[in-house]
Amino acid sequence: MLYPLTFAPIFKERIWGGRKIEQLYHKPLPAKVPIGESWEISDRPDDVSVISNGPLKGKTLHWLVENHAEELFGKKMRGNFPLLIKILDAQEKLSLQVHPPAKLAPSLGGEPKTEMWYIAHAEPGAELFVGLKRGVTRAQFETQIKSGNVEDCFHRVPVKTGDAMFLPSGRVHAIGAGLVIFEVQQNSDTTYRVFDWNRVDKSGKGRELHVKQSLASIDFEDFEPALLPPNEPQADILIRRRPLVQNELFEVSEFILRRGVPFPIGGQMEIIGMLSGQLQIGSPALTLSAGEFCLVPACCNGVELRTDRAASFLRIGLGR
Repeated sequence: MLYPLTFAPIFKERIWGGRKIEQLYHKPLPAKVPIGESWEISDRPDDVSVISNGPLKGKTLHWLVENHAEELFGKKMRGNFPLLIKILDAQEKLSLQVHPPAKLAPSLGGEPKTEMWYIAHAEPGAELFVGLKRGVTRAQFETQIKSGNVEDCFHRVPVKTGDAMFLPSGRVHAIGAGLVIFEVQQNSDTTYRVFDWNRVDKSGKGRELHVKQSLASIDFEDFEPALLPPNEPQADILIRRRPLVQNELFEVSEFILRRGVPFPIGGQMEIIGMLSGQLQIGSPALTLSAGEFCLVPACCNGVELRTDRAASFLRIGLGR
């Protein structure tokens, strides 16, 4: 019988990263390097999450999929683990980039990637680059790439903590500086860079660009997309739900749970990602704090979430 599972994070050094994942969530980062990504739940060929709690401690997520697929997924059986969950720390701007749509990815040698961002922390003045300014054409975009001013083609969106954005594959984008983001995405690691702000690494070398693949992937009719709907003011209710994304790949909602209110879940595989406070899951209780994630297998029917004080979290499930 499976149980609610936690995993050891996989840290990624990035030229644009920092130390916020340690400062905000007390994760023990490698010393003296900028960490831009913490892969919280991953089943990539070279980056497989390892279970960190209970009798299965030390087993991998890939082992779980191969040996306990029905218990894990339930009726939504999958050939592999379909999601990749990350925390991103962008102390500098990320590259201007795009992920290929499903119909083009195989011919480009990549994998499709649709994702969503939840802004867990935002410095004053932080922004996203998402989609194109209204009216920008492919020809104009190509001209601006050659002149080194392609960022002028991007729609810029000011953001604050609690904002969220959906990014279907084909939507050109970049994360601005001063943001910590919870990212929910397809199990893919294909990114085509259009422009990287002329940055170089410690050896003086710039990162590879993929202009040809980017131009093939970008949706040139995707103008000025909006943030996902914000929280609406409500009375002091015990459980507050904010739907964020619901599509064939994944479903994400933000929840606020008040003190002492049991909240039953189960019957389908889902992931709980803690935003604030503490949450107890199941019995014996597994305690989650901000920045921690828990995978609840489909076989764990009737598991209860509880908190001693208000807690907020993302509830992530598979698409319909």
